[in-house]
Amino acid sequence: MKADVIVIGSGQAGVPLAARLAESGKDVIIVEAGHLGGTCVNVGCTPTKTMVASARAAHVARGAARLGVTVSEVKVDLGAIVDRKDSIVQQWRTGVGRRLERAGERLELIEGRARFSGRREIEVNGERHGADTVIVNVGARPRVPSLEGLDTIEPLDSSSIMNLREPPTHLVVMGGGYIACEFGQMFRRFGSDVTIMQRADRLLPREDREVSDAIEGVFHSEGIEVVTGAEVVEVAGSGGDVQVQCGGGQESRGSHLLVAVGRVPNTEDLGCDVAEIELDGGGFVKVDDSYRTSADGVYAVGDCNGGPQFTHTAWDDHRILYDILMGRREGGRNGRIIPSTVFTDPQVARVGLSEREAKAQGVDYEVAAMPFGHIARAIELDEAAGFMKVLIDPETEGVLGAAIVGYEAGELIHSFLMLMMAGAPARAMVDAQMVHPALAEGLQTMVMKLNPYRLK
Repeated sequence: MKADVIVIGSGQAGVPLAARLAESGKDVIIVEAGHLGGTCVNVGCTPTKTMVASARAAHVARGAARLGVTVSEVKVDLGAIVDRKDSIVQQWRTGVGRRLERAGERLELIEGRARFSGRREIEVNGERHGADTVIVNVGARPRVPSLEGLDTIEPLDSSSIMNLREPPTHLVVMGGGYIACEFGQMFRRFGSDVTIMQRADRLLPREDREVSDAIEGVFHSEGIEVVTGAEVVEVAGSGGDVQVQCGGGQESRGSHLLVAVGRVPNTEDLGCDVAEIELDGGGFVKVDDSYRTSADGVYAVGDCNGGPQFTHTAWDDHRILYDILMGRREGGRNGRIIPSTVFTDPQVARVGLSEREAKAQGVDYEVAAMPFGHIARAIELDEAAGFMKVLIDPETEGVLGAAIVGYEAGELIHSFLMLMMAGAPARAMVDAQMVHPALAEGLQTMVMKLNPYRLK
């Protein structure tokens, strides 16, 4: 069958691209090997944040006495939490299916695994399909490290851990990034003992030291053991008894092991060699500023193209590529301002440069910082944990970057994102009349530490 466009994968870039291109008059085929919705809907954002909400509810209930509210014994029913998670995931999957249906007859969904059989040609379920344009949106999956003994146990990953119906007695987490931190805190709040074994010298090593220290302090206060400088070299055990040995001599023992050491692209069986699509050393599809691969007429979007593996980045990929394919623009992938949030509690959010990156790049900057607990609203909410900092260009007064560890930091970071997108100076936040008492008021207070007499 010949179409105008083939989209491989129904993730956060693939679905809106397929639907919008079909609605614009193109004949489109979208192929999905698993459930509709990709990583975000099925094993990423939707299920994890649903379970994070349950973990936070348990935590708030346990600490309610601080606010003068007495709560009887807090019980966690992980089976009920998983059932709620599955129900919400199903709602989103259904919604994705309806979006494809609304696109009309020009869009055909094929369920099956696609593999390139030639230039701009794929094979699915024994049938071949070709198109003038092919868009690869195959996503990524948890990385399984080459580790002695790992194949003798049943390690958990970020997908399988969400199907447990009883909390582990003692969860050992291998890793110290987004996934390790979110699940480590989640299961501690579900009642598990938790040990995080981090190879680097701190959690979230891409962030500035103060940011890592802030979230580590929260983890310690909740009884999470954090072991840094711990490179796991061997694991052993079975039947609820797992031993983890590190090269530096550290060791830990638990009932379950969660491996959270990054993700790899789903490109190894895609037939990229047949289609003359070049991959990098990690298996990610190489693309240019317009998402073009080395193969004419083939584009790659989402987690498989080596960019930041965020759902919002994949969705933005769709927005830019759609305009490119419609002839409205050329390029736009590179140079975007991409915010991020780790959905721990408190959240860890950043946009733009960290102070460490600014120093490494030789960027001139001024910095202001403030404890999150200096915000009146944070004190009133009993959510004082955290830390904030902002970097500005001393010449233009533009925001170079900001980091927030605090309650709803993922929402607050957008204030700095909007200033950066608009090219507005920090003075704009100083002059704004903030609602009192609101958390955003604290951002203004921090910015004013930069010396309001210089901001003119």
